[in-house]
Amino acid sequence: HKHPKVQQWLADHPRWIFHFTPTSASWLNAVEGFFSAITRRRIRRGVFKSVPDLQDAITRYIRDHNKAAKPFAWIKSADIILDKLARLPASSV
Repeated sequence: HKHPKVQQWLADHPRWIFHFTPTSASWLNAVEGFFSAITRRRIRRGVFKSVPDLQDAITRYIRDHNKAAKPFAWIKSADIILDKLARLPASSV
């Protein structure tokens, strides 16, 4: 988010706002898992002679990955999640 290209893009798109979330957030863990998989399965095994070659490999991986994509489904109700949160110790902040 500090790179000049990112800052310029954000300046050009004022409706987009970064929201920083805790590292334990479930969707963030899913994103981290995806980047881990693409790194292990495609990037680390590849030889790329240019940035466009790397970008093409990433695009192909994502396209192939999306062919067998499955939607995320919550398996717990909001009441179960909120009950669990209520049992956590109070924050010291």
